[in-house]
Amino acid sequence: MILGTGSHVGKSIITAGLGRIFANEGYRVAPFKAQNMSLNSAVTPDGLEIGRAQALQAEACRVPASVEMNPILIKPRTDTSSQIVVLGRMWRQTTAADYHTTQVEDLFPQVWAAYLRLASQYEIIILEGAGSPAEINLRDHDIVNMRMALAAQASCLLVGDIDRGGVFASLLGTMELLEPPERKVIRGFIINKFRGDVGLLQPGVKMIEDRMGIPCVGVVPYLHHMGLEEEDGVAVEDRLATRRLWCAADKSLSSDRRLRIGVIAVPHMSNFTDFDSLAAEPSVSLAYLDTATDVQDADVIILPGSKQTLDDLAWLEQNSFVAALQQFSARNGMLMGICGGYQMLGTVVEDPDGVENDSIPTKRNGMQLLQVHTILQPAKTTRPVSGRICDELPGLQQWPSAAFQGYEIHMGTTHRLPRAHPFANIADARGIMSLDGAMSPNGRIFGTYVHGIFDNDSWRHSFLNMIRSAVGLEPARELLNVTSERNARLDRLASHLSNALDLKLIHSWIGQPNHAVASGSLR
Repeated sequence: MILGTGSHVGKSIITAGLGRIFANEGYRVAPFKAQNMSLNSAVTPDGLEIGRAQALQAEACRVPASVEMNPILIKPRTDTSSQIVVLGRMWRQTTAADYHTTQVEDLFPQVWAAYLRLASQYEIIILEGAGSPAEINLRDHDIVNMRMALAAQASCLLVGDIDRGGVFASLLGTMELLEPPERKVIRGFIINKFRGDVGLLQPGVKMIEDRMGIPCVGVVPYLHHMGLEEEDGVAVEDRLATRRLWCAADKSLSSDRRLRIGVIAVPHMSNFTDFDSLAAEPSVSLAYLDTATDVQDADVIILPGSKQTLDDLAWLEQNSFVAALQQFSARNGMLMGICGGYQMLGTVVEDPDGVENDSIPTKRNGMQLLQVHTILQPAKTTRPVSGRICDELPGLQQWPSAAFQGYEIHMGTTHRLPRAHPFANIADARGIMSLDGAMSPNGRIFGTYVHGIFDNDSWRHSFLNMIRSAVGLEPARELLNVTSERNARLDRLASHLSNALDLKLIHSWIGQPNHAVASGSLR
């Protein structure tokens, strides 16, 4: 089990890297996180919702993602309330206090049953904790850290992030706040994200080994340009803090400059990894915008998914984004909405059952940029889909769009009004066809419910060149094959950890031989 001294110390990525290491050695290995708090989710092949980090970890282990890998997903709505997803389906919306003091105990039997089902199918399970196991105010009702470690009889590795500072105090303080039976299952620690001369670190490592009574399993150097998504709110802030605005070169009149893509940084943005592949493209300069005046400098604006569509729609109005986007579209700007962003572009968003607002019926006018009408409903749609853009974008040259794959996660139904043209023909896992999204009459405004659409290399490339042509730029000189490189990135991560960690020691703790299967086939 991978535990951490706090959030965003690298638990999820180290879990993924170890999963790829064991998979490369020929073992059947799977990730498990009892409870995950994240707005960044994914859909399993059978249409159930889990944390996106566990989907990445499953990919690293070369196995299909399943709901057993993340039986409870908490999706924050406000600072004090969340939507609770249990075994891939929405269970209820509740306050943090009610959940942690009463409801979580009722759910642990389902968590444990999910773990047992998973463990019956795989040789190695890599559990991941959440936050810190030393949150003493939450200990009595914690089901994701030490209770799970003790129940599974897991050997635990404690990860500390030296890049954040205070790593030795964090490691020692975490151990000191654990109960004696809990300390016994912590077998070693990892110092993660190290920069500099490791020789200068060794005196501190030796001292903390002596104080804690457990070995350092490795010092992991900082891995630059990792290119693998992370899930925590800190990761969202990292994205928002980088490349916020466009540089002078991006604002040049050159026809081969980078395409300026602005993603509106709504307060309740969800599935923020939708844009990682776009941001990685050499021909793209992507910025997260929280000031309406920045809209005018963009070539294309994207409204992202939202966990609180009505609240974010109000925020857009209050911060002058609605007027700015309407002006942007009047100048023939390219505008796209994904999921909640698609809903906001429409005429009206209704919430008759108070799905987003604690049972209080709400209705709010949309931006009037797409002729669609959305009604939010308690039932949630979660399904993987594949599709292709409808034959021709109205008002523009034909878009030679490739096929795409992605997934839907949304609450509500959006109805196209007579002037709205559908965006795409899609099919679910059963092959049932339907129409997705909508486009404006001139084809320069469009919306879709499909998350992950930009992760498809061919589709993303066609999108970029269509947009570049529409705004008077030359085709992109260089295009990135992100999808084909993901395996290489995961293998790079595995190699990076293999060079830094004492794998022989880790193997000894899990009772597995420290060598690959001789035949190289799956055991």
